[in-house]
Amino acid sequence: MRDMSGEHVQEAVASCVALLRTAADRDWTAVRAGRLEWDCHTTAFHIAEDLIAYAANLAGRAEGDYVPFEITLDEGTDNEGLLQVIETTGALLTATVRTTPREVRAFHPYPFRSANREGFAAMGVAEVLLHTHDIAEGLGLAYEPPVELPKFVLTTIFPHVQREPDDHWGTLLWATGRGELPGRAPVTEWRWRNNLVIPADRLTLQGVTPAAAADLSAGGDGGFTWIVGGPFEGTREAAGMMLNAYEMGVHRPEFGLFVLVRKEDGLAVGGMGFHGAPDEEGRAEVGYDLVEGARGRGYASEALTALSEWALARDDVRLLCATVEAGNVPSQGVASRAGYVRATVEEERAARGEQDLNGTDGALRLYVRGERQPAA
Repeated sequence: MRDMSGEHVQEAVASCVALLRTAADRDWTAVRAGRLEWDCHTTAFHIAEDLIAYAANLAGRAEGDYVPFEITLDEGTDNEGLLQVIETTGALLTATVRTTPREVRAFHPYPFRSANREGFAAMGVAEVLLHTHDIAEGLGLAYEPPVELPKFVLTTIFPHVQREPDDHWGTLLWATGRGELPGRAPVTEWRWRNNLVIPADRLTLQGVTPAAAADLSAGGDGGFTWIVGGPFEGTREAAGMMLNAYEMGVHRPEFGLFVLVRKEDGLAVGGMGFHGAPDEEGRAEVGYDLVEGARGRGYASEALTALSEWALARDDVRLLCATVEAGNVPSQGVASRAGYVRATVEEERAARGEQDLNGTDGALRLYVRGERQPAA
């Protein structure tokens, strides 16, 4: 999957500036920007502030907070000058996104306190599109961005929002409290969600966005660089399941698919994740696979331990389950080394319900880990 993040920032800024230049001769300080409390001039300057702040955090590899600086306009700067500032700060974010390695993450508070280059690009595009909409609404201008831009934003930092297949822009406006969609309640509070990354010793578990899931399920690399032979078919199938949940509006990003990436070289070696969100009893099922060339090195056990400890620290998870084929001794070993034990009869019954799992009799084994099973 080719990284188009920098191009998307560039295109968003170009669409913003092209529209606002048609009204550069008007007094932007005298007009409120749509539903915001700010006037159009303040809102336009805010676009530039966000673009340079995102570029600074990503370029400076900020940790724990924003880089502590502000920009100001020279006294007497007119609307045309302000548009030049937006163009310049947009160019700086574009260049930063294009030149930052994929594995770099920098501070952003929502919701997991970091974002990668794709996340910063999506946040920048969102700020540009949404605030251009606000200004256009205040000035009485018609605005609709290029169709790929709201799609990029939705599938990167709004994984919890079900999009309308033929109306990405309308979905984004609704999701940010700026519009309406038939059959959906108005949105009054919202935040985007960058992907979750869980650290392990030699690996990071990197949450897969809907955009990456779509690419993986279609045979692509999901934006990751894989070791030879990857990704494994199970990862592609899991990506397809996650994409289906997203399109149905039931996907919870933190209970989706993660790609296992080696810290030493940034190469992806496998996939791991949940089959869905926890049920009402706090049970969630996990699954995992590794590319053949990465097996036998303890990666899966290491990653499963990290994922399990993260999940069981939450209030909504009480028991984790892993279903393993009876003949798959290595996979059973992975579960055991990650603190899972063979399920009791009661736990088997609770997990299976009234169904005989996959119609098999003894061909599958259930392993569980809960608060009562510490990691080995």
